[in-house]
Amino acid sequence: MTDAVRCSPGDWVEVERVLLEVAERAVGLPADTAAQPLRVWVKGYARSEAMIGDTIEVETMTGRVVSGHLSAISPGYTHTFGTPPAEIVHIGRDLRARVAAYRAAAAAVAGGMASPEAGE
Repeated sequence: MTDAVRCSPGDWVEVERVLLEVAERAVGLPADTAAQPLRVWVKGYARSEAMIGDTIEVETMTGRVVSGHLSAISPGYTHTFGTPPAEIVHIGRDLRARVAAYRAAAAAVAGGMASPEAGE
């Protein structure tokens, strides 16, 4: 077997498990959603050796122990929050400029000038 299908204890892995079976899903879900079990994917450190598809326990970054079917070895992060709204794109730059201006005014106060108002 290759490393691509087998993990060792301590390897960073991802397991898949069913959180809610179809019969346990909430009432009122769309029919196509209600027909599927609710699945979760959890990343953590393998607690034993396993092959893709085997049931394995992992210890998460927060110390929880979760079991599931090994679905990936050395998984990455592929999530995205999508394109940012135009209204918030410049917030970081604008905030840094305001903080810099406030600090400059505070430095001037330390040199004997009038005090700046907080948030200016």
